[in-house]
Amino acid sequence: MKSLKTILLAGCAGALLLLPALSAAQQAFPTKPISLIVPFPPGGPTDAMARTLAAEVRDALGQPVIVDNRAGAGGNIGADLVARAEADGHTLMFGTSGPLAINSSLYRKIGYDPVKSFAPVIQIGYLPNILVVNPSVPAKDVRELIAYAKANPGKLSYASSGNGASSHLAGVLFNGIAGTDFQHIPYKGTGPALNDLLGGQVSMSFTDVLTALPYVKAGKLRALGIATAQRSQALPELATLAEQGVTGYDVSVFFGIVAPAGTPPATVAKLNKAFADALASPKVRQLFASQGLEQAPDSSPQQLGRFIASETAKWKEVVKKSGAQLD
Repeated sequence: MKSLKTILLAGCAGALLLLPALSAAQQAFPTKPISLIVPFPPGGPTDAMARTLAAEVRDALGQPVIVDNRAGAGGNIGADLVARAEADGHTLMFGTSGPLAINSSLYRKIGYDPVKSFAPVIQIGYLPNILVVNPSVPAKDVRELIAYAKANPGKLSYASSGNGASSHLAGVLFNGIAGTDFQHIPYKGTGPALNDLLGGQVSMSFTDVLTALPYVKAGKLRALGIATAQRSQALPELATLAEQGVTGYDVSVFFGIVAPAGTPPATVAKLNKAFADALASPKVRQLFASQGLEQAPDSSPQQLGRFIASETAKWKEVVKKSGAQLD
């Protein structure tokens, strides 16, 4: 009979023999095509950005990156799929503010936690929101708008693309900071909301800069302020809401790539470098800038992790104030 010492030594030797194989497997990543889950239907801006980057990183990773649209429940279906996937780096999500921050408060039950269920890979950037008003509103800037709203309580309304949407919660946050009482009018999508804003049925909207820009330039809408902490490259002359007295106001739709929690750090680092290099290419930078996207100043996985945690906490309080609930 073998002694206990002999058995233990044999086990240790076997484990040591496995280490080079495991290390080689990690270094060889990826070993098969990568699935990039987009939790929204094909054809939208999130899908377009994901497909641009998927094509750009193929050579760097040595494997195809296949965009897989898994829409439903505001992005929760796709996010849940990624959260439950094998943590080997071959399944990723191109997520937005909804599944990566807001939905955990907006929905009573979701199958994942935006902070704990994912390994952050890289923040792609953000699409700034902009406060626009119908030209009939007698305000030329944010301070005048606030003064007018307080002098005429209940008179001003704002359109959103639906209950719980970023354009809805942006107004809730504004009311809370500025002490205004803008009335929320939800629509089924950005298109119907924009039509009624142009027609004067509603007073204003917190929409994305790409949607609003053509109407602002044509004089059909008046831009009062950028809703993010920094000014927009698309409208650099327009002051932010924070610059105009709405302290701490910062609302945008952000985009980030995440992997399942537990994905090896070396794999995350390889993915991060591939996507960061793609974002730095002149072709991608120019294309994304034309779509209104502001690239993130820090592309590290750690920064995305911190950002997801802070956004989740911020929107939890805003959703609570709004009373919005989608299930």
